[in-house]
Amino acid sequence: MKSLPTWNLDAFYKNPKDPNIEKDIQWGKAKAEKFTQDYENKIKDLGAKDLSQLIEKYEEIEETLSKVVCYAYVYFTEDMSDEKRANFLQQVQEKITDISSGLVFFTLEINDLSDDVLIKMYKESEGLKHYKPWLDQVRAYKDHQLSKDIEKLLNEKSLSSRSNWVRLYNELFSRIRFDLAGQKLPISDILNCLSDKDPKKREAAAKTFAVGLKENISTLSLIMNTIIKDKAIEDTWRKYKSPISSRNIDNQVEDEVVDALLKSVQDQYANLSHRYYALKAKWMGKKSIPYWDRNAPLPDTDDRKIPWDEAREIVLKAYGEFHPQLSEIAELFFKNNWIDATLRPGKDNGAFSHPMVPSKHPVILLNYHGKVRDVMTLAHELGHGIHQYLSKEQGQLMADTPLTLAETASVFGEMLTFRSLLKTAKNDKQKKSIIASKVEDMLNTVVRQVAFCTFETKLHDARKNGELASDQIGDIWLETQKESFGTSIDITPEYSVYWSYVSHFFHTPFYVYSYAFGDCLVNSLYKAYENKPEGFSEKYITMLKAGGTLRHKELLKPFNLDATDPSFWAQGLSVISGLIDQLETLSE
Repeated sequence: MKSLPTWNLDAFYKNPKDPNIEKDIQWGKAKAEKFTQDYENKIKDLGAKDLSQLIEKYEEIEETLSKVVCYAYVYFTEDMSDEKRANFLQQVQEKITDISSGLVFFTLEINDLSDDVLIKMYKESEGLKHYKPWLDQVRAYKDHQLSKDIEKLLNEKSLSSRSNWVRLYNELFSRIRFDLAGQKLPISDILNCLSDKDPKKREAAAKTFAVGLKENISTLSLIMNTIIKDKAIEDTWRKYKSPISSRNIDNQVEDEVVDALLKSVQDQYANLSHRYYALKAKWMGKKSIPYWDRNAPLPDTDDRKIPWDEAREIVLKAYGEFHPQLSEIAELFFKNNWIDATLRPGKDNGAFSHPMVPSKHPVILLNYHGKVRDVMTLAHELGHGIHQYLSKEQGQLMADTPLTLAETASVFGEMLTFRSLLKTAKNDKQKKSIIASKVEDMLNTVVRQVAFCTFETKLHDARKNGELASDQIGDIWLETQKESFGTSIDITPEYSVYWSYVSHFFHTPFYVYSYAFGDCLVNSLYKAYENKPEGFSEKYITMLKAGGTLRHKELLKPFNLDATDPSFWAQGLSVISGLIDQLETLSE
């Protein structure tokens, strides 16, 4: 994989020593201090127009400071083993946190306003009404906010508590090397080997990966225990019903909707993952397959490497066939070097599209190995990037979508690419391979993520009784994963440490169900598209432009879909089931 792109971050800052970084920090500091001096303890006395103008000032400060933090973070992900990069990020975060602590009063005082007062103010000012979605989300935390001093304390201590444990986790994985046949491989490379065509290489990679994780499991378990306890303390003070409650509020989704999603998927384990893995075992001539063969290519799959330029054309074609505007926006990422796909030691091992700030542009990071799955990852991250590019018109406070809706464009982009690839299949053998690859991705996105969420729920509950040993965490992991895999996947004891490489457990607790939410939502959306394609793409683009200004019910209404309807999830899951039906037919 030669000639892979590396992003250009000059639109933000030239390098960590760019004087504009300190200039922006000092500007933000001065503006924040004046903001606090002029308005602390006075929000209740403001009129509608004044409050609207004040939110604009607050938004401007937030965007300027966010630009610095975003740059420091993506610069760090280029090489997370570099101590200087880590120090730079920490220094920036500390400076910005000190500044933002002085602004904590603003949202607290907004929440002290009564609903009646705000309703009256919306009628008096169109400017304030524009910010209603942001104000609604701020006020969603009203019952869970603490005193001003405690909120400032928690904000300032965040960098010396949970945030630093996450930093330790990131830096640890950036330095771990896995010894495979004499080669010292970083995590992205060893994970790539788990889908290699050679079964012996897959097995060796799986066991080598387990050995590397096991060597660090005590530290990883300590980090996990500390993060969970830190969250539990704060959740108790804030009076959240359960460990997942704060995530649901942040995602702007009701507890009962999430519960319905989780139950719907769990009830379909047998019909989805159990049935598919039994089918895959049969294709491989076995009654069951070891866990390292779960994502193995099919025996007759073409394992050629897909060059970067070809991957680019595949994805652009898929987006362009749906709507030219999407392809045009995606093209910007390639032309302007907004993508870093290069493989190198120390680089973040995952993939993301970072929205940065609305006045600039998003950037995408991935590790491109040239497999079909990597092409789908490119389609996925470009979906995020397109979404972030379209929603930036909503401004700093309302451009971002909740996690549940943030996966919509990414998963939809994967579906478009899958359907485009399927059209080009020359025979049933190719068709079977393409569908199987998509089913595995969907199972990883839906079933596996729900199993992850179940693991997190049980883990957080168990931690209430005291610190958990790594073996206890491993037992919970094995129990929840076996339930989702079924009897056609053989799980051996060393798999008990695999929980520790799932970064979402550390970075963003209970993030994982958002993937299942997004996949099922997109499946239902795509069915609506197939049933009535006229005008769909325009409504879809309008939905993406909305950013965080609409909740899921409002966003889905133009498509006659409703996530609170129990049949919604069944409809989404039926798409996966239908693809497995096709595979069974092709296997006859």
